[in-house]
Amino acid sequence: MSELVLGLLATLAYGAVGTILMALGFALVDLATPGKLRELIWVQGNRNASVLLASGLLGVGVIVTTAIITSDSDLVTGLLSTVVFGLAGLALMSIAFVLLDLATPGKLGEILARPEPHPAVWVSAAVHVAVSAIIAAAIT
Repeated sequence: MSELVLGLLATLAYGAVGTILMALGFALVDLATPGKLRELIWVQGNRNASVLLASGLLGVGVIVTTAIITSDSDLVTGLLSTVVFGLAGLALMSIAFVLLDLATPGKLGEILARPEPHPAVWVSAAVHVAVSAIIAAAIT
């Protein structure tokens, strides 16, 4: 029975870490996008902002999942490595967004906040997913 309780506590701890990292990912995307994501997505129905946020959250999920799967059997070490890899992934996704913004015409955040669909959102989303896949593959 104690093994079940320990497993449940570990699940809740990893779930909390993952949720916090996803909330941080939401905040970073919100920071990069003019306007508030809540308004853009849930009130205005902005598809560009939705795709950008979804790709960021999926990226964080991939990194956190990989970090959990490969984590040490020691709970504290496993949680710490999940936090570290999650933060590294968020930082690298943010850097990739800035680099893409510098390499393309206009301000990417403003383009992605426009109400009409724009192909740049798919490029940005691909960057999020690619960076998260690279981070996930690098976790050992």
